[in-house]
Amino acid sequence: MLLTAVLTAGLAASCTTSDGPPDDGRGTARESPTESGGQDSPPPLAVKIDNAPAARPQTGLDSADVVYTEQVEGGSSRLIAVYATELPASVGPVRSARESDLELLRQFDRPLLAFSGAQSKLMPQIERAPLEAVTPESEPDAYTRDPGRTAPHNLYLRPERLLDDPPGEAALTTGFRFGAAPADGEPRNDLTVRYPAARFTFAWSGAQDRWLVSMDGSPALTAQGERLAPATVVVQYVTVRPSGFRDFLGNNTPFTETVGSGEATVLRDGRAWEANWKRPAAEDGTSFTTDSGKPMNFARGQVWVVYAEAP
Repeated sequence: MLLTAVLTAGLAASCTTSDGPPDDGRGTARESPTESGGQDSPPPLAVKIDNAPAARPQTGLDSADVVYTEQVEGGSSRLIAVYATELPASVGPVRSARESDLELLRQFDRPLLAFSGAQSKLMPQIERAPLEAVTPESEPDAYTRDPGRTAPHNLYLRPERLLDDPPGEAALTTGFRFGAAPADGEPRNDLTVRYPAARFTFAWSGAQDRWLVSMDGSPALTAQGERLAPATVVVQYVTVRPSGFRDFLGNNTPFTETVGSGEATVLRDGRAWEANWKRPAAEDGTSFTTDSGKPMNFARGQVWVVYAEAP
């Protein structure tokens, strides 16, 4: 195998000075590293995941450290799940890459990008990008088809065929900070983000100290029937513009610009903060600050970043 060697309940929603939910092993109360880990730091695994209704429930999303949502053709959505501290037995369904993924993933040190394929004219860009492409053609033993599902919603990745062990938190060069929440923030029960043909809703659960995810009006579940429930949700307002690519129906592929600066809404601990984000260059992680200029700490646990078109 080519790549094997590479490598509690309790807080009330009104409590704004807490360190967040108990640590689940996916974060520490410090800023994530922002410099390349070099050859001593194994790369993270990023997987492009289908989010069509026929692809749900997905497998392995609950094990990801970070889940990114992005618009694709026709206003629908796809997901990118990034794994560093835990490798699930299976992830999927796996779908195709987009041009936006290459800019987003530049913040990591040569990540493994697992995807089902891409348009032929995009492949040269993928080959030039500082990442390791993992497709069914390049690593056939790492993929399997679920006979109980119909194509193209039945391709799954087996991460243990790529990495012996999780690469570790040092691979998460996102720029995120984890720690106590700022002293302000408005109580918030839920928030909905709408794409032209998709929507995400995050509802606070005080019993779970998590934000329960719904997609297109239905609860988002794991393969085991449990709710997807990140500790922190970031709605990051970005520029979404047409790209030079179209799908086979002629629909333009949106390009989500993740380098630059703008506004964001951060959800944690049953509260919402209006924040600002900044990513000076593609090689940098994204920093978040409150309106007062203080670092915006995230709650320990899984982070969802929802890229929403700026007003």
